[in-house]
Formats: sequence, structure tokens, C-alpha cells
Amino acid sequence: MSNSIQTLPAEVVYSIAAGETIDSLAAVLRELLENALDAGATRIAISLWPELWRVRVADNGCGMDLQNLKLAATAHSTSKIHQVEDLWKITSLGFRGEALHSLAHLSSLEIFSRTAGGEGWRVLYNAQGEAVEIEPTAIAPGTIVTVSDLFERWKPRRQSLPSRSQQLKTVQQTIQHIALCHPLVHWQVEHNDRSWFRINPGQTAQNILPQILRTIAREDLAQLKLEVEGEQQIQVVLGLPDRCHRRRSDWVKVAVNGRLVRSPELEQTIVAGFARTLPRDRYPICFLHLRLTADQIDWNRHPAKAEIYLKNMGEWQNRVSEAIGQALRLNPEATPDIAQERVNKLLKAAEPTGSYHVSPTPGSEPERTRESEAHPLIPLRAVAQVNQTYIVAEHPGGLWLVEQHIAHERILYEDLCDRWEIVPLKSPVAIGNLKPTQIECLEEIGLEVSPFGTELWAIRSAPKPLVERDDCADALVEISLGGDLQTAQVAIACRTAIRNGTPLSVPQMQDILDRWQRTRTPRTCPHGRPIYLALEEPALARFFRRSWVIGKSHGI
Repeated sequence: MSNSIQTLPAEVVYSIAAGETIDSLAAVLRELLENALDAGATRIAISLWPELWRVRVADNGCGMDLQNLKLAATAHSTSKIHQVEDLWKITSLGFRGEALHSLAHLSSLEIFSRTAGGEGWRVLYNAQGEAVEIEPTAIAPGTIVTVSDLFERWKPRRQSLPSRSQQLKTVQQTIQHIALCHPLVHWQVEHNDRSWFRINPGQTAQNILPQILRTIAREDLAQLKLEVEGEQQIQVVLGLPDRCHRRRSDWVKVAVNGRLVRSPELEQTIVAGFARTLPRDRYPICFLHLRLTADQIDWNRHPAKAEIYLKNMGEWQNRVSEAIGQALRLNPEATPDIAQERVNKLLKAAEPTGSYHVSPTPGSEPERTRESEAHPLIPLRAVAQVNQTYIVAEHPGGLWLVEQHIAHERILYEDLCDRWEIVPLKSPVAIGNLKPTQIECLEEIGLEVSPFGTELWAIRSAPKPLVERDDCADALVEISLGGDLQTAQVAIACRTAIRNGTPLSVPQMQDILDRWQRTRTPRTCPHGRPIYLALEEPALARFFRRSWVIGKSHGI
């Protein structure tokens, strides 16, 4: 595709879904930043004067020569597409050729630009996008675009905009979102000639996110990059559920090929991927970036390119779900066979009730071997038990404390999810004063409930882990108040897990550690509580000040 700016043919113009929507300072900035990124910029400086309705964007991109500058603001002029077929092969952020023309119509537009090895030029445009002032100028390679007196010709639009503080908040959010998608770019932002904020470049979004959300550190995030056939990629940066989460779903973000987009299907997939890992009414922090080939996407759907058509959405949802699951593991770099792992989970027997047992069946060891091959373990070695509550585990990078009850609860919960088994009770359990909603809940999870006298109901079956328990009746009442199968599984796992205060031998502790590592989401229990505390060697070394040099006079 040629880099020269050309006016689009009529048939291409008519095929474009809609025109650019310049309705705010943030929209102006979005269009200018996308042009800078399309030009290959690695440094972008932004200056804002909201009271003057002025915006300036300077970049070190490839720049434009005089011929392209003269055409840059004319209607439907672009260097990114030239024919109708190009609409289905979009690889740039902009493509409609309307942004600069719209800005010329709504404001005073001025552009300084210079190509590498070429001459620098300043061009001022009229309301029709025609170059009315052209003069040579001294400028470094790159482009500086200044938009002044925005909406001066459309005063009602100015009056309909939100407050200035709200506009600045939206501007900041726009810059941050673009920076997440383009982590290699250095961003410097000024407000009324004073430094406002900057975003330093990094290799991935994991370096950018802590600069935006100041309450989280880089260590609170996990990152995973998966290669997909056809030179496609899934990149995930997520907040570890045992360390950070949000009260709202405002940081579930999806980007495709360098642009943040709205994708309810993928956003729901992300939230579902964190199911039973977060506290109640909490939402994950997750940035998903899909790098797809052009034939997988239709950008020509929304004026701001914020909504897209994505082919094979179901397939991408499955891949995203598996990527999130892998990123949440203790060892994300390991790439287990997902299908084999699920088969192994289904082969596991339900956890025996009562006290904790190690290898209760003769066939358990071969099964453990198959799971270890499917899901490589971190070398954790059980050392001791603290207060009959915490398992002390030696780790190659330091020391871990694992809370035995909730680690076991996570194991049992995933076992129940993989193999939910209802078995008949030897003697029916009679429960009184059940509300209709409770009876309905028990029946929905597969239990057999029938009237048994006045205000009494006989329950003739139960989940297998509860059958031999003395507190089976209490457990069934608790389950009836839950509302759904997943809540019932959580309640059963919590009730049947080993209690804090239970003494464990070293082999029993090791068995818990190994089985816990094999779970799909080992960082938190189904209620969202952290399962382990890592005391890493660098932190231990700093605390004990092992870097100090002790003189020979101290006998060392």
C-alpha cells in the first residue's frame, strides 16, 4: 500500500459505515494520537489548554512531505486504504480519511511536519481542509498538529459538553487506554504549560498498568502471551486475585490490534474466568490484547472504531478462557495439555469425609503421575506445620506459608465441580420448616425431596461427601439456602475440608501441597481468600541485611 495521501474513490466512501465523530477534546486527541501511532511514533508529547479549546500533539513519526500535507485535511483523503477491498484488510488505527477534515471544519488546524532527510513545512488549513498558508520551517523529523478554537463555529456543541474536569478525566483515560495498547511508546502530557503526567515505555502492558493504577505493583500482575496459528497472539495481563481486585468491572479491558474495543462477549469470558477466585461483589483487573490477522476483523462498524465484528467469536472465547486459566496458575509458563488435565480431573474420586487421608486407593499413584505430567509442579517441599494451621513449604525462591484449610477447600471444590455425584442415603434425613425456595434449590441440584408429615420433608439422597457425615442434616439446610449448584459445591468443600487445628504429618502436608498446585485456580479459595504467603529470598535477604559487609574484627 502506498504511503502517499490520495482522495478515496466514491464507491469506497459510500462503503464506509459512518463518519468520524468529533464531539469532545478526548475525541480530538484520540484521532491525532492514532495518526501519530500509524506514523510509527515512539515519543508523543501532548499539550492541552482546555480554556482556550486548544490541543497540540507532537510526535517523532515518519512525517509528511509538502504534497501529502496539502491533501491531508481534504475530505476522504488517506494513505491507508485506496479501494473497497482494503476495508476488509485494515491494519492501521485510522483508515477513513475524515479526522483531519472534520477538525479543519470545527477548528483552526495547523500542521508542522518533516520527513527524515526532507524539508520541514508549516501548513494552515481553512474550514474546507484546503491549505491556505504554506511556509518552510525548521523542525525535527516528525509532525506537530495544533487544533485551536475547537467548536468556535459550533458554540451549541461547546455548551452541551460535560464540565471541564470531567473532560480532562476522559482525556486522561483516553491516553492511558492507548498507552496500554502501545507500551513501547513514551508519553508526556502537559496541561496549561505545566507537566501533568507521563507514562514511561515498557516491553508489555504489565509495565504500563502500575503507572495508571497506582495502588498496584508490577508484582501484583501476571502476564501471559500465547501464540495462535496464523501469526496471531493472545496477550493477557491480569491482577492476581489474591492481591488486587476492584469494586466495579471498570478494569476489564479488551483490545484488538492496538485499539481498545467494546466486546461484551469477551468481557463476560474474562469475568467468568475469575469465577470463585475473588471475594463477593468484586471484579478482576484484566487487560486482554488480541493480535489478529486482518481477515478476522471487520472494523467498519462504528464511527470511533470502538465496536467490531470478530469472526469465530466462540473459538476466541474458548482460547481466552484457557489463557486466563493458565495465567492464574502458580507456574503460568508451564503449558499443560488442557484436555488431558480435564480428563484427569474427571477420573479423581470424591474426597473421603472425616479426617484427611493420603493416597486412599491403590490406583492413586499412577493417577498422580499422569496429572504431574499434564501439569508440572513447582518444587514445594513440606517442612513443618505452624499452629496446626499453616503448612511451611520450602520453595527454590524462598519460603511459602500455605493455609491448610482453604488450600484443601480449593482442592475439594474443583473435585466437586469436575465430578458432582448424588448418592442415595441409607436412612432419609428429615428436615423441618423448609421454605418453598429451599425445597426448589435442593431439587435443582439433584436431591430427592418428598413431604414427610406436617412441615417435615424427607431427603433421600445427598452429595457423596456428605453421606457419612454426622452433620449431614445441617449441611443440607445450609445448601438449601445457597441458591445454585456452584454455591452448594462451595459450601460442601468448605464443610468437608480439614479444619485448622488438625495435626498433619509431613507426607499429608506434602500431599495437600501437590494436589493444591494441580488445581486450576490455586491462588485463592472459592470465597476469594488468599491461600498462600510467599516470603521470597530477595525480601529475606533485605530484611536480614545480608548485603552488609562485616569486618574481620567481628570474628567472621
